[in-house]
Amino acid sequence: MELSHAGTYRREVAASLARVWENVFDWEHLPSLHEASFHSVGLLEHGDWGWRVRLLNQPGDPAKAQVLELRADRPAGVYVAATLSGPGAGTEIRTSLTRLAEHRTGVAVEFHVPEDRPERLAAIGARYGEVYARLWDEDEAMMVHRERALAARRRPIDAGPLSLGPFDAVRAALPMPVEFGAARFRLVELDGDLIAHAADCPHWLGPLDEAVVEDGCIRCPWHGYRFDVRTGASADGRGLRLTAAPRVVLRDGAVFLEPIA
Repeated sequence: MELSHAGTYRREVAASLARVWENVFDWEHLPSLHEASFHSVGLLEHGDWGWRVRLLNQPGDPAKAQVLELRADRPAGVYVAATLSGPGAGTEIRTSLTRLAEHRTGVAVEFHVPEDRPERLAAIGARYGEVYARLWDEDEAMMVHRERALAARRRPIDAGPLSLGPFDAVRAALPMPVEFGAARFRLVELDGDLIAHAADCPHWLGPLDEAVVEDGCIRCPWHGYRFDVRTGASADGRGLRLTAAPRVVLRDGAVFLEPIA
């Protein structure tokens, strides 16, 4: 069946065109950043042209797996996400990007589906519009945070001991964000110990400020990278490590951060 235009979703995002293209090629974030929509993703192929993945939407029924392919033409400012197999096979989502300002990008998303009944097209277009508004909200939040994190990133500097205050006051304020040596950390309690860990993921500088500590580990909300809170080591086998954190020292009833010797 020939494809029919079911609708168009338009918006502006407060991120540079470079950040948007970075996001477009980042297939890995789909089930983490968009966990309400996608259950899991497996890479089949990727390159300068785009990527192809095996995708499971929520709630993760293997019988409804899709093969999704994204092909990009960066010079033309367009890319097409096509469903090659599975539910919605034949559907093409065609997106155009326009640079509006240094940190402003125009987005136009057209939904083309294998359907020709007007009433069905209207319903499909409305549904796609709702889904893509949510997806772009989540993408924009990530891109804006990453843009700011990149701009604010500074080379670590030597730092002396930093007093955080009386132990009881510090414990009552946990989890506590703190800056030490020009880097961001968070103080948490684990098995009765106060521990500091980096607040930026080493992958894309994703925010770890609100990551829940589970089984001694934290998980980045953008790409799902997991780290051991005590050591900073990778907890998922992907090999990344958190920035080394300062030591937490209790002295004279007060809590101090001290550089690693």
